[in-house]
Amino acid sequence: MATPREIKKRINSVKNTRKITRTMEMVSTAKAKKATNKVNAAKPYADLTRELVSSLSSLAGIIHSPYLRKPDKIRKVAILAIAANRGLCGGFNSNLLRMVKNRIEELKSKGVEVEVHAAGKKAISFFKFAKVELVTSYTNIDDKAGSKEANDLASYFMERFANESVDSVEIISTHYYSAANQKPEITSVLPLQMEETGSKGSSGPEVLYEPDPKTILENLLPMVIKTTFVKIILESVASEHIARRVAMKAATDAAGEMIKLLTRGYNRVRQAKITQEISEIVGGAEAIS
Repeated sequence: MATPREIKKRINSVKNTRKITRTMEMVSTAKAKKATNKVNAAKPYADLTRELVSSLSSLAGIIHSPYLRKPDKIRKVAILAIAANRGLCGGFNSNLLRMVKNRIEELKSKGVEVEVHAAGKKAISFFKFAKVELVTSYTNIDDKAGSKEANDLASYFMERFANESVDSVEIISTHYYSAANQKPEITSVLPLQMEETGSKGSSGPEVLYEPDPKTILENLLPMVIKTTFVKIILESVASEHIARRVAMKAATDAAGEMIKLLTRGYNRVRQAKITQEISEIVGGAEAIS
């Protein structure tokens, strides 16, 4: 049985750990709030851009854009996995990387060649351990990441798709739906899908395009792709902070419960020791008398 001194030392150690996890929880809460504000601020712009492109979807067959190229057969797919640079965020990284692994196996089983790109130190370490060759790797997707990093990534993959180096580009990242709901998903970025909204007979606002709709659509397509990358990066960062906040709160609560159990055990051991000392004193007094 552990001595009172050993138990007391362990209690102090758990208390110090609880202080750290509580501090990390508070920091993650502040960062999550800031990140979700960015996501909510970017969402209207992304939605309106998509809506404008959808309103011009009838022109998809007459414009010449490399981003609308639809190969007869998918021979090569580029997968970008966006994980975190740090851990201590529950199943955020493991769930996402498990989905990436399953997706790679699924594509290879269909005879499709896969090239893997990784963003985040955790993803890079995972693929290095799994002996999966990475075409590119990035460690700049963090709290400070924004339109610049997203545009650089988008330009790279747009160029590879335009020169037919790959037939499809997919991003596997954690999507933010609400503060209580985030989950990893696969987003097909290229080829760009033109979604039609409404019917020809539906009533709506009359829109005047200047210059002509065809020119507008050709210039909007790259913007839609870049906006998608911005949205995905912001949602991934926000989801990471929320996952870390939840994990640190669980760790803080677990530390509190452990302190209660250790304190109870400490009191038992201390009481047993006191009882033993009293018994020895009484026994000694009786022997003398």
